[in-house]
Amino acid sequence: MKFIAGIDEVGCGALVGNVVSAAVILNPSVFIHGLTDSKKISDKNRLFLFNEIINKATAWSVGSANSKEIDTLNILNASLLSMKRAVDNLIYKPDFLFIDGKYSIQVPIPSMSIIHGDNLIPEISAASIVAKVIRDREMLELHRLFPQYGFSDHKGYSTKKHVSMLIKYGPIPQHRHTFSPITKMRKNIK
Repeated sequence: MKFIAGIDEVGCGALVGNVVSAAVILNPSVFIHGLTDSKKISDKNRLFLFNEIINKATAWSVGSANSKEIDTLNILNASLLSMKRAVDNLIYKPDFLFIDGKYSIQVPIPSMSIIHGDNLIPEISAASIVAKVIRDREMLELHRLFPQYGFSDHKGYSTKKHVSMLIKYGPIPQHRHTFSPITKMRKNIK
């Protein structure tokens, strides 16, 4: 049996937290209805599909890169690192990878990168859903630690509320300090 894994990441555009990637090898004999890009699914359906995926997939794993790695490597390289970590964490070595986007990752496995693959390839759709649920859970935990920022609402993305709370309270260590508007704030302080 050949193992085909789909890879996707979530959180590239956020101002805070990890970029999270997932790798999923679907069981070809078990169909999971409703797989698509995680951004097109309601929270309720996403959670339902997440449970279907983790219970029915042949294998799944996650990998991440934290805000310090993002600030050091840049968001693209940190995203690729998180994808590599997700692949490395699989219990089975895939024979082939479908990767969402236009970039490949540094692993000795044949692969194909597909722009908007999360809409086209079920394995990538499944990875998109797993990564989104895991990252959202991380943001809820961060919200418990720092409720004033409203992470439970915006999941760390650059909303008016998030930016206004950044201005009011300043960044926390989990913020990406090389990202605007955080860099703009620092320039204004100096």
